[in-house]
Amino acid sequence: MTAPSPRPLALARWLFAVAALVVFIVAVGGITRLTESGLSITEWKPVSGILPPLNEAQWEKAFDDYKQIPQYIEVTGPAGMTLADFKFIFFWEWVHRVIARIIGLAFAIPLAWFWIKGAIPKGYHGRLVALLALGGLQGTIGWWMVSSGLSNDIRVSHFRLATHLLVALFTLAGLIWTALDLRALARGEPRARLTGFTVFVSLALLVQLFFGALVAGMRAGYVAGAGWFNWDVWPLMQGSFFPAGIDWAMGQVHALLNDPFLTHFVHRWWAWGVVAILVVMARKLRPIDRRASIAIHATFGTQVLLGIATVYSGVELWIAVAHQLVGALLVASVAWGAHALGRRPA
Repeated sequence: MTAPSPRPLALARWLFAVAALVVFIVAVGGITRLTESGLSITEWKPVSGILPPLNEAQWEKAFDDYKQIPQYIEVTGPAGMTLADFKFIFFWEWVHRVIARIIGLAFAIPLAWFWIKGAIPKGYHGRLVALLALGGLQGTIGWWMVSSGLSNDIRVSHFRLATHLLVALFTLAGLIWTALDLRALARGEPRARLTGFTVFVSLALLVQLFFGALVAGMRAGYVAGAGWFNWDVWPLMQGSFFPAGIDWAMGQVHALLNDPFLTHFVHRWWAWGVVAILVVMARKLRPIDRRASIAIHATFGTQVLLGIATVYSGVELWIAVAHQLVGALLVASVAWGAHALGRRPA
């Protein structure tokens, strides 16, 4: 009987496919947020929730449940939301949750199959289980986020939204890194390691992503104004370099994390610090992995342009979604670059 043999290249391809699904759900999550769809499903049913309402009576029941929450009572109800309007926002939240379930199955079922077949190389079992656990944690965080908007507020907590997005992006980076390690193993190369420089880059990017999530959660993208090539919108904010509308009443730290003007200001200008750091990273990568270097340049350049366009457009849906999508691709590119810089010679 032939002994089972590890299949690192097959596992790498599988993890890259799961990573692509994570990028996709980040984009759909952006649509869900921008269309105010996240609170349309007021219950968390991990199994039976995969089925949407199937008849008018079920739709009316779902709509009645939504009518009990502050978002409907204070915002969408007075705005005249109809059942047809509700079906639209329900659709995006339902799609978001279905994709999350698909990702869970796309990870768990192949993992079990590879495990049973003895195809997982030594030293990778724990890491793959940790990635599976991150996926399960993400589902819990998602409901924790949604629940914050069901009773006391018209929106979900921006801190919980930031947690939800950052865990997704951390999982994406973990999938990319592990897939690249497995691909290196298939070539007979050693695993990569985190260097001091790549940790610094990752922390700088983490700060930018965190403030971007706060901006998204507080709808702070709108506070600068709008208008294509209107300099009062960008690089200024409502005609000033430093915004005048910041509420300092509860202290500087509170304002930094809760004031839409200040979080927007930090997000738009810390971006240039991150750009400078990523330029250095990409230059270090050029002689090692030119494709990773190009990917980093392309993603951060596109991301900056999309961020500016999002503000100019008054947060046009598809531009803002593209901004979030490219943000996920930037995380994947930086993970790729960090892995290339962390490869030790055999």
